[in-house]
Amino acid sequence: MRDTLAVILGGGAGSRLYPLTAHRSKPAVPLAGKYRLIDIPISNCINSELLRMFVVTQYNSASLNRHVARTYRFDRFGTGFVTILAAEQTPGSHDWYQGTADAVRQCLKHIDPYPHRRVLILSGDQLYRMDFNTFAAHHRSSWADLTVATIPVTADQAPGFGILKTDADGIITQFHEKPQRDQLDGLDSPVSDAMREQGRVYLASMGIYMFERDVLREVLLADPDEADFGHQILPAAIASRRVVSYPFDGYWSDIGTVRSFYDANIALAGPDPEFDLYDEDAPIFTNARMLPPAKIQDARVRHSMIAEASVVTHATVEDSVVGIRSFLSGGSVLRRTVMLGADYLPWRDPGRRPGLNPPLAPGVGPRSVVEGAIVDKNVQIGADCRITNEAGVQEADGDGWFIRDGIVVLPKNAIVPDGTVI
Repeated sequence: MRDTLAVILGGGAGSRLYPLTAHRSKPAVPLAGKYRLIDIPISNCINSELLRMFVVTQYNSASLNRHVARTYRFDRFGTGFVTILAAEQTPGSHDWYQGTADAVRQCLKHIDPYPHRRVLILSGDQLYRMDFNTFAAHHRSSWADLTVATIPVTADQAPGFGILKTDADGIITQFHEKPQRDQLDGLDSPVSDAMREQGRVYLASMGIYMFERDVLREVLLADPDEADFGHQILPAAIASRRVVSYPFDGYWSDIGTVRSFYDANIALAGPDPEFDLYDEDAPIFTNARMLPPAKIQDARVRHSMIAEASVVTHATVEDSVVGIRSFLSGGSVLRRTVMLGADYLPWRDPGRRPGLNPPLAPGVGPRSVVEGAIVDKNVQIGADCRITNEAGVQEADGDGWFIRDGIVVLPKNAIVPDGTVI
């Protein structure tokens, strides 16, 4: 992979993931209690020995930039790097990034000076594990100008994706952006027998692309008004270039909504998740915080993950993810909940806490019950609260809380008073 550069897209406003994106970009959203979404594509690159990466950022990018700068520092004797390319106004461009393709187009002047033959374009908000060496080998052996990673989906899933049709040789011949279910006739592609038995006969674009260097420049510079890879660049390339599908049948989740974020995290806490965080041959890297172990005191924990520096005392935790420095006090109950953790524990000196006017006691107070929720960082839940959405409300905005897809979301730094019922 020494002849390849990786460009990881930092994402836009992330409105479908709001309020988790109120203070951060999508790739900066915490995952599995201790990671951030951006750690997934960067780790895939490192594990594939692709060590030259650019992370293109724009929206709400301060925490993402800080995390990348603190975490990914390669030694001075190697050629590896992870470099932030923040949106900028220049004499040649007065606009911010208008889409995924426009972001890469505006960054070409920073990418071009590095010697390379190929560019791998990745998304910063997906959960998957892929060996990019295998991807690159497929690209080379197919003599492709552009290779698109694809995943088989069912007819029910297809309307949520860009659907690609291939011939028997894996050459992409058609692209249809989020076709309706009644428009799928003739859009199936050759897939394995196992995929066909599951009804997964439609190939969805994963938003992962490998371009030959010259091809990338040509397609991006041909029309400066084409701003998006999926909607514009890819369909045009199919008509004039050799565009090949790279079939992928492993676990992949596009973390684009509150529901997909919640489901992916809860699945990781299960007894046999499809995505294996414990694969020693392909670890997920993140910021080495040097935190103490979690402390569990007279508590009941079932099918859950509890991150470092958390303290769970006389509490019940079931089917949940508990993030770093979380505090659960006596008699509290956490079920089917994703708790993103905190920047400090309740007893830390207030004068030494990060942020402006942070909550006094982040964590879950005595006898409070939290079910089916996402609790963002530094949230303070008082005593005797019930956050369960018993009425089954699907969408709502309240005073310091939100409901999205039936999931209660408590935003960062929220304070939930004693006795609150949501």
